[in-house]
Amino acid sequence: MTDSAVPTPSPFDTAAAPLPTSWHAMPHEEVAARLGVSLDGLSEDEARQRLAEHGPNALPEPPRPSPIRRFLAQFNSALIYFLLAGAAAAFALGHVVDAVVIIAVVMVNAVVGFLQEGRAEQALRAIRNMISPHAAVIRGRQRISVHARDLVPGDLVLLEAGDRVPADTRLLRARGMLIDESILTGESVAASKREEPAAADAALGDRHSMAFSGTTVAAGQGAGIVVSTGSHTEIGRIGRLIAEVEPLATPLLRQIDNFARRFTWAAILAAGALFVFAVAVRGYGWTEALIAVVALAVGVVPEGLPAVITITLAIGVRRMARLNAVIRRLPAVETLGATSVICSDKTGTLTRNEMTVRRVVLPETDATEAIEVSGAGYEPVGTLSWANSGDPSAAAEALARCGLLCNDAHLHARDGVWRAEGDPMEGALVAFAAKAGLSPAVERGDWRRLDEIPFDAAYRFMASLHRGPQEEIAVFVKGAPEAVLAMCALSASQRERWGEAIAGVAAEGERLLGFAMKTLDAAPDRLTFDNVAGGFSFLGLAGFIDPPRPEAIAAIAECRSAGIGVKMVTGDHGLTAGAIARQLGLAREPVVVTGAEVDAVSDAELVELAGRTSVFARTSPENKLRIVRALQSTGAVVAMTGDGVNDAPSLRQADVGIAMGVKGTEAAKEAAEVVLLDDNFASIVAAVTQGRTVYDNIRKMIAWTLPTNGGEVLSVIGAIAFGFTMPMSAAQILWINLATSITLGLALAFEPTEPGIMNRPPRRADGGLVTRFMLWRIVLVSVLFMLATAAMFTLSLARGQGIEMARTIVVNTIVVMEIFYLFSVRFMHMSSITWRGALGTPAVLAALVAVVAGQFAFTYLPPMQHMFGTRPVALLDGVMIVGVGVLLMLLLEAEKALVRRFRLFDPEDL
Repeated sequence: MTDSAVPTPSPFDTAAAPLPTSWHAMPHEEVAARLGVSLDGLSEDEARQRLAEHGPNALPEPPRPSPIRRFLAQFNSALIYFLLAGAAAAFALGHVVDAVVIIAVVMVNAVVGFLQEGRAEQALRAIRNMISPHAAVIRGRQRISVHARDLVPGDLVLLEAGDRVPADTRLLRARGMLIDESILTGESVAASKREEPAAADAALGDRHSMAFSGTTVAAGQGAGIVVSTGSHTEIGRIGRLIAEVEPLATPLLRQIDNFARRFTWAAILAAGALFVFAVAVRGYGWTEALIAVVALAVGVVPEGLPAVITITLAIGVRRMARLNAVIRRLPAVETLGATSVICSDKTGTLTRNEMTVRRVVLPETDATEAIEVSGAGYEPVGTLSWANSGDPSAAAEALARCGLLCNDAHLHARDGVWRAEGDPMEGALVAFAAKAGLSPAVERGDWRRLDEIPFDAAYRFMASLHRGPQEEIAVFVKGAPEAVLAMCALSASQRERWGEAIAGVAAEGERLLGFAMKTLDAAPDRLTFDNVAGGFSFLGLAGFIDPPRPEAIAAIAECRSAGIGVKMVTGDHGLTAGAIARQLGLAREPVVVTGAEVDAVSDAELVELAGRTSVFARTSPENKLRIVRALQSTGAVVAMTGDGVNDAPSLRQADVGIAMGVKGTEAAKEAAEVVLLDDNFASIVAAVTQGRTVYDNIRKMIAWTLPTNGGEVLSVIGAIAFGFTMPMSAAQILWINLATSITLGLALAFEPTEPGIMNRPPRRADGGLVTRFMLWRIVLVSVLFMLATAAMFTLSLARGQGIEMARTIVVNTIVVMEIFYLFSVRFMHMSSITWRGALGTPAVLAALVAVVAGQFAFTYLPPMQHMFGTRPVALLDGVMIVGVGVLLMLLLEAEKALVRRFRLFDPEDL
């Protein structure tokens, strides 16, 4: 660009002419003309005027609700209303301990919810912090440093390696410029930049004439014109998407809310009907009827359930942390277990994020006879093999030496892990040279580098000049195969053959480099383009791939057995993504759809397309958001992984957003519920297994709590209905609930994973918290508890033991039945009469000891006898009580076997 080539019209008026959006497709002269800027840069007065017009180069602060409103919003739940009403009733009737426990549970839940609010604001704040604080600009012919907030459209920005791009910039000059755009595109390799216009319909990752705000200059230098600032940049557009996404309630929270509403109305109607029946039919006095209703309320309210659910989720958080999955929001633990579709990024999650030379094609072979290279990552360990006779290492030596010498990367082993310092593909070439039998240190020492032409996107190759061990002079070249072939003396048939080889290797999704060399009679003073104009001997091609993680392949197979769909959503090219998908086993013939194809279909059409597609390639943030919503519209529970700013909107939209902890941006982590410490897909599947375990344990607690409470309630209702004496006092019911829920109920939170948990299909997202099987089990166990209670109470009275003794026997019978029922409910999908079932877990055994000790105190300690009106139980009565518990467990295990044997319920209802 020259001064004379840039007209200097008056500054544009954005009110009259909206900013164009295809800056990447315009010649830079047109860009400069539209923005009214020359190589002199803007004047200070013009910069101030434009700053007032466009505002600061920063993302706007979103409105925040007041802390009081956020805190009060935590109480807007039917379950909370029900618990508060129960607390008020308990206070009114003198049950202070019960009321305090309920209120404490409500307050803990409110505080946890309050602290977890505002994730959208945190994500936006993280994105705002990614904008560079200062920028080098040309203003009034002077190079100055200005705060990034003060940049305006039309500013001339200078960029160097290591700089963070401060605003969306149309490049005027790019010299060896590579920009890491992974936060926007997901590409693992830095994008090369050049100043000529890109195609108007180019995807974001192919806009080689643009530098985007928040990305990092990895190499080279350049200059450009700022075309968009603040919320008008690509990163700002993503910020607006995040703000527009409404957070979804998790399946568990939806189920608990539905259950609480129904449970509340059922309890109110039952209490009212019981009160009316007691007064109008049975002739109870108002006080007696009220006491009966209080006993019913105390028995029916599962006051410990919310706290135990919270503790269960917290235990899941701790277990998942050991599996390298950090949970930022408690309900996400359970939501992982409900996941039916995982949309995963490719680079670093399904793959190693380490380039590897996979195959080499030499002049004397074709693509079908390529040398195959084993090993993965940068570890210089592997072998070369091919179908031809002869030593493949010797055949590939010239190419390996070229790739090693025309190379600036180095390999280092740190803590047993090999890493590349420099370009990933150059690091892979160093590892390949070692596999081919060359010593990088020896070769680089013998072949001293005299000069080089660094890689530049304009000519797409790198060249280096060397003096060999025999004083020979050689020029080595590596780069895009087409560019390298153009330097070589080849016949038309040879060029056609290499063209076919290039197409064949590229079809496998591999990135390609070509290699060539030539010898010179004498070393020139400098290596110039004249030195590399032609006369090279073509050495061959190398195909690179970011290999799949072996554990990811196994994890995907496990997902398939668990009925969980896995879809790759990546910014990479379709061919590359499709090749990796086949190696991972996503599908036998994976369907690959590009972001442009997603843009071309309606939301309704995308639902069908998303369902049958295995790989989404070259996707934009809007594409990812639409894909997640399309899958959710079918009832799927979607987990979405991501690491870049471009992933933040879809992470927030997904039922479970999973951010990468190693290479993930802060914006992605703030928008997600889960952060992976090792960026490994296998850790996601392990977390899903734990999520299913957590939900299993919550269901076990509900299946244990509701029937035991139901047995107490039916006993009270039966006594009133038949005019019997109450078998328990309200205080005794309260004792049972408090003593067992914080011991036996809590023990279920620590249950390990049941065998075969990942062989079950995902549960329905719209399913209820109480399935048909659980409802049947609640009714059955409640009736059995009621019958046993009535039988023991009647038998005790018939033996003339008195009301106090009869009630003491009833309370102990219920507690013993709860203990045996606990051992039965520990295994919902298999028999509990096994050594594993009998031995229990440390938590179960500790709870058993605590409950037995509590019951002995309840029955035999004088202060407890005075408080609860109990009497000491004789040995024979104690044996009878334990016998009732054993009989209950045998009946329930028989019922469990019949259900499994005759498939009386659908699998998802179990």
